[in-house]
Amino acid sequence: MVHQPGSPLSEFIASLWSLSDAPPHQQERILASGTQELVINLHEDAFEIRDASTRHDRRFSGAIVSGAYGSFFVIDTRAHASVIGVHFKPGGALPFLGLPPGALADRHVDLEALWGTRARELRERLCAACTAPDRFRILEGALLARLHRPFRRHAAVPFAVDWLSSSGEVGEAAAHVGLSRRRFIEVFTAQVGMTPKVFSRVRRFQRALARIRPATRPGWSQLALACGYYDQSHMIRDFAAFSGFSPAELVQHLGPRLKENHVAQPEGSNPSNTRATPRPRVPARRTQHDRIEDKA
Repeated sequence: MVHQPGSPLSEFIASLWSLSDAPPHQQERILASGTQELVINLHEDAFEIRDASTRHDRRFSGAIVSGAYGSFFVIDTRAHASVIGVHFKPGGALPFLGLPPGALADRHVDLEALWGTRARELRERLCAACTAPDRFRILEGALLARLHRPFRRHAAVPFAVDWLSSSGEVGEAAAHVGLSRRRFIEVFTAQVGMTPKVFSRVRRFQRALARIRPATRPGWSQLALACGYYDQSHMIRDFAAFSGFSPAELVQHLGPRLKENHVAQPEGSNPSNTRATPRPRVPARRTQHDRIEDKA
């Protein structure tokens, strides 16, 4: 179930959501999205997260914040038995956490470390509520209480998020907001949780992902060009980095019953190795486009 909050929360939050149906598979990959998430497990007071780069499982309390990831990570789906969450817009988590999103890049943290005892009190109230609408109301109230605290958001960030989400260049974004490139990167990274270059790549991956449908065979070369990739091999590299799959593999794991940006983790797979699976068509030399991106 998805709930759209009203103003003023809608300025910062894309949606509130709840799940109450654990899928048959044991694990799911969460794909890079350029956003942050607040998630509360109402079934048990725990989450288990596996970082794809280290392959280490980490156990957290039943209320966590997921920072903006520049890669994918793996979750235990037992939490889906009853879970509620907040899907922030890019950079939207800033007024609610008590520290800049940049401090949470590529990691998870217990909500209690940010909110103190109020995090545990919130989870207890949500567990006691009987219906999803009641839980959404309680969660909105807690978020509004945090939003009313004074906070400062740089005026350049909302514009830059929209610009980079629609394939604009990093240098052009900095020029439009009147900041030096260095200062722009500093501000954007602190308030969004990743550098503008990585954010731009993640959003391009998301644009491509939105055009893929299960049980179809897209024209990969045409899709790559339509989404702003230099060629198909360029797109494959980003898919591997942000999902651990090639585009063709990812199509096989998308499912209508899965939450957005969730894909079933294949049984017996080693997610840390999947990032090396793409095979560029022309590996002999790097393109001019690649060299330009490295300097961005």
